[in-house]
Amino acid sequence: MKELIETLGARGELLRIARPADPKHQLAAVTRAVQNAGEEVVLFENVPGYDMPVVSNIYGSHDRLCRMIGAGDGIFSTRWNALTEAAGRAATETCLRPASEAEAAGFVSGPLSALPAITYHARDGGPYFTSAIYLARDPDNGVPNLSFHRSQIISETELRVRLGSSHDLAKYQARAEARNEPLEAALLLSCPPEIFLGACASLPIEASELNLASEIRRAPIAMRRCRTIDLEVPASVDIVVEGRFLPNVKRPEGPFGEFMGNYVEVGDNHVFEVTHVEWRREAVFHSLVCGTPEDLRPLEAVTAARVYRHVSAQVPGVIDVCCRPNVMISIIKIRKAYEGHAQHAILAALGSYLDYNKVVIVVDEDVDIYNLEDVMWAYMTRGRADTRAMILKDIPGFYRDPHKDHWGRLCIDATRPWGREAEFARKTVPGEAEIDLADWLGA
Repeated sequence: MKELIETLGARGELLRIARPADPKHQLAAVTRAVQNAGEEVVLFENVPGYDMPVVSNIYGSHDRLCRMIGAGDGIFSTRWNALTEAAGRAATETCLRPASEAEAAGFVSGPLSALPAITYHARDGGPYFTSAIYLARDPDNGVPNLSFHRSQIISETELRVRLGSSHDLAKYQARAEARNEPLEAALLLSCPPEIFLGACASLPIEASELNLASEIRRAPIAMRRCRTIDLEVPASVDIVVEGRFLPNVKRPEGPFGEFMGNYVEVGDNHVFEVTHVEWRREAVFHSLVCGTPEDLRPLEAVTAARVYRHVSAQVPGVIDVCCRPNVMISIIKIRKAYEGHAQHAILAALGSYLDYNKVVIVVDEDVDIYNLEDVMWAYMTRGRADTRAMILKDIPGFYRDPHKDHWGRLCIDATRPWGREAEFARKTVPGEAEIDLADWLGA
């Protein structure tokens, strides 16, 4: 994390805050203000009650995400899919290696309360670890898994964790619980980008996200032994909380301000018993405000990559897919080749990710799919609003949706009418792209 912060600073992408920022609400409020103003990373150098600085908004920029995975053309989807496919073929023994003595050194142990306990939203039930990545092994075959799970801080020895039913970790825990056994796991905080982004992936249960991390890094991941549990963790992770999920024990957790922008109310969720906490000297704590760009950009990008892979396998001419400004929307850019091309892309997208795709919009190749204003311009100017929109009723939506609030789909063809491309060509100003305002505004 320290190396990453130094790199971001050298690129002019880091804001430093020396003024004290209260970890209860104020730190999150300043982070939101920074995000509303731009895409810079923010480093809080003074968090009262803690010796550790706090960093936020590392992953709040789509351009940074592309840079982190080596997508030099700025198209995340194609590069991400290539990485995940390579990870699926790779052997774990070639993706991991034992950490050297120097790599495994420099850690100190202490209480959980030494880590910044940040309360984000007005109704949150207390402080949470929001960038929490859990590493656990499949109880049957030992395959390691990385996944995100919000974790409410209860005491020095207890976290309460919501394990989504679709996550591999929930399946691991259920299998261990069926044997009346705890599931050992390590909570990873302040991870380098390859570990964080690897945990964002949705891989088959038999695949390891650590293999993907190795592909992103283009080198094997150095692993070191935990102190109190039978697990190895990446040596590059700065903060590790060791423990175990207790079998047949659930306790109230929440409320919590979730990524969709509303609160998830109190529910009985899993209990993680903390057995050891350690961190690298001079560690920086990673804070993530759920539902903000840092939370949504990675989720949007990997969701778009999944949609892209599915749609491009069935429909020709797919150039790119994005899910900005929200993970529930897929915007597909095509090189239109025939009448009905956009409708084919819509049909393929609807079947690509049943939990999301509440809205699907297809546009021509001259539209900026990362700019919703440009997308809506295409819809409003390139044909009738009524005949190019389709509402599909009573179709299930997001898997965690007991009241059916996310049922239904909206599909929009925002492409030019077939055969009338010249009539709907976008106007241009010659030389506009070559203008450097500094040349014109200087003395």
